[in-house]
Amino acid sequence: MTETQGLKAEACAVVDRRGRQLIGVAARIARYPELGFKETRTARLVAESLGRLGLQVKTGLAVTGVQATLKPEGPRPTVAILSELDALVCREHPQAHGRTGVVHACGHHLQVASMLGVAMALVESGVAASLDGNVAFVATPAEEYVDIEDRLDLRCRGELEFIGGKPELIRLGEFASIDMALLVHAGGAIHSVGGGANGFIAKSVRFVGREAHAGSAPQTGVNALNAANIAIHAIHAQRETFREEDRVRIHPILTRAGDSVNIVPADVRLETYVRAARLEAITGAALKVDRSLRAGAMAVGARLEVTDLPGFLPLVNDSRLAELYRTNLVSLVGRERVVDGGHITGSTDMGDLSQVMPVLQAYSAGVAGTAHTRDFAVVDWEQACLVPAKAMAMTAIDLLAGGAAGARYILATAKPAFTQEEYVARQRGLWRYWQDGPQQP
Repeated sequence: MTETQGLKAEACAVVDRRGRQLIGVAARIARYPELGFKETRTARLVAESLGRLGLQVKTGLAVTGVQATLKPEGPRPTVAILSELDALVCREHPQAHGRTGVVHACGHHLQVASMLGVAMALVESGVAASLDGNVAFVATPAEEYVDIEDRLDLRCRGELEFIGGKPELIRLGEFASIDMALLVHAGGAIHSVGGGANGFIAKSVRFVGREAHAGSAPQTGVNALNAANIAIHAIHAQRETFREEDRVRIHPILTRAGDSVNIVPADVRLETYVRAARLEAITGAALKVDRSLRAGAMAVGARLEVTDLPGFLPLVNDSRLAELYRTNLVSLVGRERVVDGGHITGSTDMGDLSQVMPVLQAYSAGVAGTAHTRDFAVVDWEQACLVPAKAMAMTAIDLLAGGAAGARYILATAKPAFTQEEYVARQRGLWRYWQDGPQQP
């Protein structure tokens, strides 16, 4: 057994010993789900868990984020092990909170347990002393890009600038001392490694009409709901114009459709993402959405107000990190239980991080159903929670043992699309409020 293999075995033994505790942490988080930038209870649990390992912990990052490092002010390179704190609304899920509908139907509670498992593995085994680099543990808020109006209120109050967790942490400089990052997301029945994901921009839309009595004088009103309906149908009419390889996805919802059935709706709100695999395709599709929104407003004479929001960038996984992680994963579960990941048309703010440094977001086995639906469920806690902890700990050892040659090679050959400063400037440039006045015949 080589020295590196011995370090890996020691780290994995800690995860096995702590397995029941880690699964208990994930289950506890699932019982108390919280939306993004509101994950106070979950963040406190993470901070306490990292603190008990003797790590210096920073809290309140981007409102609720938590960070700790193995060696404060320690040597570079630094590998980050990430997790996400937030849940989402899926009222149909059997575990959804009865009043709010919030539930961990995406598996972020599993990520937290896996991240803590890596921290325990490296600290309690003593392996940290053999690493020629540093490891940071970062629990990030608000990966789910939801609850947009509340987040815009936070922005107006100056509590944040970007309304996604990792973008805000990048802006704040919390990733300035980090060189690469690993995260494992809940996947399906089998582990997958590699691939990519769509990016998107978001639009918060308001159609402003004129209220009227819906029964006795509808002719005196301007129906903002009709404007929104026309706009949605106009968006649908664009779908045949999108190229298959760009994987465009546009999915608007009405968040306010009127106040009373006997009043012509005068204030109707819509939210949508415009997703695609490439930045250029996102921009092109967004222009077609803008035309469709204008068409709906113009058709009925409503006023249109649109806020363009920087969403997330496309995810580009680093192939070298993927190969290291895949090799370790195969050694744990066998080659037949690991597949190459393909491109997914969902989005994640790991995409933003992937544009400024080498990252890997892999997907774990052990879950059934589809994320964000009532069917999502953990069916094998070991595969979903403990195996990723072991594989990430082993990959960190590969990167940082032996003079950190593995990490240094990746950094020497990596070509991020943006520096962190360039990224922040680009995303700031995407914020835009615009409006069209009423188009009366």
